[in-house]
Amino acid sequence: QVQLVESGGGSVQTGGSLRLSCAASGNTERLNIMAWYRQAPGKERELIAAITADKNTHYSKSVQGRFTISRDNAKKTCDLQMNNLNPADTAVYYCNVNEHMSLNTYWGQGTPVTVSS
Repeated sequence: QVQLVESGGGSVQTGGSLRLSCAASGNTERLNIMAWYRQAPGKERELIAAITADKNTHYSKSVQGRFTISRDNAKKTCDLQMNNLNPADTAVYYCNVNEHMSLNTYWGQGTPVTVSS
């Protein structure tokens, strides 16, 4: 089992920045892709950024150029730097990881981000 704890959410004004962090603990030897999803009120959860163990990254079009995902394999952490935030970024943000050679996937509890105009 892998446990994920997110931190760093909060409230900001349009144009502001936040940095989300996700810390993995437990059986972390096989961590593969680490990712951030978000779910806005009334909408489906969407993938916004992902990073492989060798640090290849992927971003959704909605955050490309504004958000940066990073990870520290030694510390088992994954961060999401969010810049130039706007009200459309308001959502609960979730950390997600999967494992090498496994169908196991894990979710954090979510951290809310609110962007006001």
